[in-house]
Amino acid sequence: MPLRVYMEDTDAGGIVFYVNYLKFFERARTEYMRALGFHKAAFIDESLMFVVTSLTTKYLRPAKLDEQLIVTATVIAAAKASLSFEQQVYSGNEVLCKAQVSLACVDKVTLKPKRIPEALLSVLTL
Repeated sequence: MPLRVYMEDTDAGGIVFYVNYLKFFERARTEYMRALGFHKAAFIDESLMFVVTSLTTKYLRPAKLDEQLIVTATVIAAAKASLSFEQQVYSGNEVLCKAQVSLACVDKVTLKPKRIPEALLSVLTL
């Protein structure tokens, strides 16, 4: 997913504020799901949602104001009620930040684990 760094993404020094990488990762995961035909609206009638259960991030080099970035999201594991992604933020061919993100599929009301719909599991690429 292409992304440009705007003023709102940066600190006073024009460097991307560290927490904004998490927003970039969230957007990339959302766009990945959308490309598979599962945008947020697709789950409105479902009683499920995905929540982050763990996140490991490695910051390698800061992104700067007006820099053009590419953010990736790759499924590395899928189970009955969980997904794991490997994600990276690139500037050109250089990795600036990388993360492993684990998500649980849960019931919207009880927040207890819930099976990922088979239609979604069947199209995930591992």
